[in-house]
Amino acid sequence: MSYMSTTKSMLKSVNSIETMPLWQQIQWIADPIGYMETAVKKYPDIFAAKIIGFGNSIVFVNDSQAIQQILTNDRKQFSAPGELNGILRPVVGDASIFSLDGDSHRKRRQLVMPAFHGSRMQDYGQLIFDLTNKVFQKLAANPLAHNQKANPSNRIFLVREAMQDISLQIILQAVFGLYEGDRCQQIKKLLTQMTELFISPLTSAFLFFPSLQKDLGAWSPWGNFVRQREAIDKLVYLEIAERRANLDPNRNDILTMLLLARDEEGKGMTDLELRDELLALLLAGHETTATAMSWALYWIHRLPEVKEKLLQEQKSIVDPTDWMSIFRLPYLTAVCNETLRIHPVAMLTFPRAVEQESVELLGYNLEPQTIVIGCIYLLHHREDLYPNAEQFKPERFLERQFSPYEFMPFGGGVRRCVGEALAQFEMKIVLATILRHYELELADRHPVKPQRRGVTLAPAGGIKMTFKYK
Repeated sequence: MSYMSTTKSMLKSVNSIETMPLWQQIQWIADPIGYMETAVKKYPDIFAAKIIGFGNSIVFVNDSQAIQQILTNDRKQFSAPGELNGILRPVVGDASIFSLDGDSHRKRRQLVMPAFHGSRMQDYGQLIFDLTNKVFQKLAANPLAHNQKANPSNRIFLVREAMQDISLQIILQAVFGLYEGDRCQQIKKLLTQMTELFISPLTSAFLFFPSLQKDLGAWSPWGNFVRQREAIDKLVYLEIAERRANLDPNRNDILTMLLLARDEEGKGMTDLELRDELLALLLAGHETTATAMSWALYWIHRLPEVKEKLLQEQKSIVDPTDWMSIFRLPYLTAVCNETLRIHPVAMLTFPRAVEQESVELLGYNLEPQTIVIGCIYLLHHREDLYPNAEQFKPERFLERQFSPYEFMPFGGGVRRCVGEALAQFEMKIVLATILRHYELELADRHPVKPQRRGVTLAPAGGIKMTFKYK
């Protein structure tokens, strides 16, 4: 394709994918990995695409230095307007951390961040351990396949469902300060049902095409979603009302922190603002972690040498309840990092927009209002950064230190994931607990491929495994 140049800068315009916009949109929803891998073979480092979800056209970037330029020049060359995250609005509304801009976004991050960092991690350790065992013990009593009854020591289960059960209960504790009781169980059930609506590329299309978002009754896909959202809202607003009426400043969950927060004028958050923030944290805080843990278990049990190294490293832990020592285990950390590298749950960074003046990026000219996005998936599969990138090799994280713009499973810049620390801590404690107490194996040896799940990537089929007590 020939380059075009501007009279102003004589810089090249970014190469665009040469297929019809509608076909690109279909490809992007149905097979995002295939779409990106095909594009990057023709246009390495940077290309323009007409996909849906972020406007009519978007520039994909997978060069680490260019991504650093994009993410570290907020409000100078690039801004991070929350309005570009509109694809999430049907779920998390207009007042969540995903949708806010500028100072409002910064202040909300500062408010929420302490709940996911520091000494709070140690407090979550026992909870994560207990919930992991609780879920696995329940699985042992309820096999997925009826024909397993003849051999109760082997039970088939879907890994991702189990991991979501654990992760959702943990985030309910972090957000509401509860993981037991009728209301908690109702919220948990409804959240699970709502996220399952977007389990496949086909159903995910409802998030990308507003024209499909029609409530045609309870039996229509979007009508079902709307009713489940309304049921969740009813429970969340009820919890907010009761906590307002009996506000206990000694509680350390996120809802309490948000209820106590005041702006410069002394005003607190409205019920609507609280609802949007709580839903954003609940959904983002468990879906992604559940997927990451599922992939980790898949690779650990697909590669016996990885599992053996983890088991040997576990022997160095004298006290199995010393959560921070487990968290710092080098090989366990490398396995988690390699999982997040080869299967980043989030394919892309949050979008940026070029500010008032045109910007030069990788020798190309980007006009004002151009939407730019860092492609985490393609970055993590660059052969110059990760030789044999399709190979699962935890040792690469022991042999080299990668920069925050070479390895970025949690995004970067002002919209880096606020729950990163909790997600990493949870992932390591869950994996260590399972390795110590349960013997697992893959139910079949067929490779598991990632597929679209809403705006993320998850293992197709959920990964089937069997387990028995050690």
